[in-house]
Amino acid sequence: MPSLKDLKNRIESVKSTRKITKAMQMVAAAKLRRAQDAAEASRPYTERFNAVMAGLAASAGGSDAAPKLLRGTGSDQVHMLVVMTAERGLCGGFNGNIAKLARSHAQKLLAEGKTVKIITVGKKGRDAIRRDLGEHFVHHVDLTEVKRVGYGDAQAIAQDVLARFDGGEFDVATIFYSEFQNVVSQIPTAKQIIPASFEAAEDAEATLYDYEPSEEAILADLLPRGVATAIFSALLENGASEQGARMSAMDNATRNAGEMIDKLTIEFNRSRQAVITNELIEIISGAEAL
Repeated sequence: MPSLKDLKNRIESVKSTRKITKAMQMVAAAKLRRAQDAAEASRPYTERFNAVMAGLAASAGGSDAAPKLLRGTGSDQVHMLVVMTAERGLCGGFNGNIAKLARSHAQKLLAEGKTVKIITVGKKGRDAIRRDLGEHFVHHVDLTEVKRVGYGDAQAIAQDVLARFDGGEFDVATIFYSEFQNVVSQIPTAKQIIPASFEAAEDAEATLYDYEPSEEAILADLLPRGVATAIFSALLENGASEQGARMSAMDNATRNAGEMIDKLTIEFNRSRQAVITNELIEIISGAEAL
């Protein structure tokens, strides 16, 4: 049975932990608002961009003059997986769920005899899948020093991916991230970005356009931007998902710490009462002996 001093030390330790988790919850809540606003603000542009690109791709996708980014290499033997997670932990299952989806996809491709290459963005994803798929890693993007993700960060990642595609290093590229729904719901998502695949919104109006220059020329200019846009959107969704998951995790940790403090306090009071009772018995027994 732990002594009163041990119990008191444990109570103080848990109280200190609760202060930390409460502070982290408040910080995550503040960051969540900015991250959520950024993610939601990017969605209309991304949806409209995809709608326009879907129309262009539908009219030019079957042409031999279509850009390579749209028609692909004609093979799907080599796959590039871009796994985007956080640089920090303490956010529940956020990082683990993305890594699990990427690992499952990679193992499925390997079982089919495909070649898999992996680019990781965020060290938590790299650490999570290194044990099983470390030999497939080709690059890692470190965003530790980046306080707020910008389009330039996404563009740098996109340029690296596009350079590898132009160099013939892979045939298909897929990004893995978490789509933000709300504080308690973040959906791990896999999205193919090369060859480009665009789906118009269900409520998009059917409008015919005449393009100058040709659809192929416009696609050749916009498709690289589309890759960067998809990566930037995924990074923003990840940022909001990370803060939402951390806020939820720290809230649970704070409540669990409170419950543990209550249990330890009850145990401490019972132990102290037992000590006082024993002392009284000893005093009474000593008095009777005299």
